Amino acid sequence: MLRFFAAIATVGMAAMAADVSTPVVTFNKDVLPVLQKNCQTCHRPGEIGPMALLTYEGTRPWAKSIKAAVLSKKMPPWFADPKYGHFSNDRSLSQADVNTLVAWVDAGAPEGDAKDRPAPVQWTEGWNIPKPDLVVEMPTEVAVPAKGTVEYTYMIVPTGFTEDRWVQEMEVRPGNRAVLHHGNVYIRRPGSSWLRKYPVGVAFVPDEQKFSSSAGAPAIDENVAGYTPGKQTVVLKPEQAKLIPAGSDIVFQMHYTANGTAGSDRSKIGFVFAKQPPEKRVARIFAANTSFAIPAGAEDYRVEASTVLQNDTDLVSLKPHMHLRGKWMEFSAVYPTGEKEILLRVPHYDFNWQLEFILDRPKLLPKGTRLEVSAGFDNSPNNKFNPDPSKEVRWGDQSWEEMMIGYFEIGFNPKMDVTAMTGAGRKQLE
Repeated sequence: MLRFFAAIATVGMAAMAADVSTPVVTFNKDVLPVLQKNCQTCHRPGEIGPMALLTYEGTRPWAKSIKAAVLSKKMPPWFADPKYGHFSNDRSLSQADVNTLVAWVDAGAPEGDAKDRPAPVQWTEGWNIPKPDLVVEMPTEVAVPAKGTVEYTYMIVPTGFTEDRWVQEMEVRPGNRAVLHHGNVYIRRPGSSWLRKYPVGVAFVPDEQKFSSSAGAPAIDENVAGYTPGKQTVVLKPEQAKLIPAGSDIVFQMHYTANGTAGSDRSKIGFVFAKQPPEKRVARIFAANTSFAIPAGAEDYRVEASTVLQNDTDLVSLKPHMHLRGKWMEFSAVYPTGEKEILLRVPHYDFNWQLEFILDRPKLLPKGTRLEVSAGFDNSPNNKFNPDPSKEVRWGDQSWEEMMIGYFEIGFNPKMDVTAMTGAGRKQLE
């Protein structure tokens, strides 16, 4: 009998020891740091997230939804295959972070001690970048109808720059996310004839716009920034910057979508200037295929594109772009030696979260490197986003049409023009 009670006591003491060694996960000590690092860029007032996750009071009602979202990997949105590449803006959760959030919910979502709470992140109100040195806003609102197709809409705004300016950080802020699907901002140089017959400061649809070629934008370095759903802000490294030449105009190219309710938009772009001229100029090139025809009902139709580098180049970031039938995309580099390397694989493309994948450190690509992009499209009835699986699909602006573009942000000698980097892609396509 004494042995029995001794055994019971030993088990009880072990259980108490286990309880002591396994502290309760709390919001203030364990959960809030995860939210600050991975979630609050979107989940705060004025951003795309539907609820703010800044405080315990704001987060607690969503505890069960948070558990479901992180277990399914629906949130945070991040689509890069972890076997290829390392990216500085990777906001995917580690398994340890997932375990922390799940344990917190399973424990009843306790708040914990206030002294364990980390200092709040100091966000710049209205921006994901520091307070801009310059904000360029569309001078007039654009009316968006409740129904119908809205063609790509443009607006030109002079910068008034009397000298070249180098930009370190930039962000396009939509005036009305409900009607703006995506927007691009281009730089029109003083000597460019692009869109010269159109008025400044008012919205227009170019009559020469046949398909999405930015109505003939003449040089691939004309794009400086853009907004797409879920895109994180691009912050260049201290030695990098983008060029806005003296006398340039800002050109807004906006893709509005009717949603059943008439609305209006007045978007803007903010710039943070570099403190000194950069070691590397950053600009965008791409590989695109505009001649594909996706058969009706095709479940995984492959489309390919490529471009060849004409000079040594630093690879800065990668961005896939397709529409509602986009299924997967892969970026590769084929080096002059014949060796091939996968740079990025997105196994499950999501049109609603068009992310840019920024390398954790620039990757040197030698002259003669061929940048290859391959993509799969699901035009079958199994694709729940497919507008019409019974129709063949070709290139076009609208979401029910398709695009296939792989974007590459590159860094190079500031004394060189970006057109010297590649012999292809001299027209804007997005």
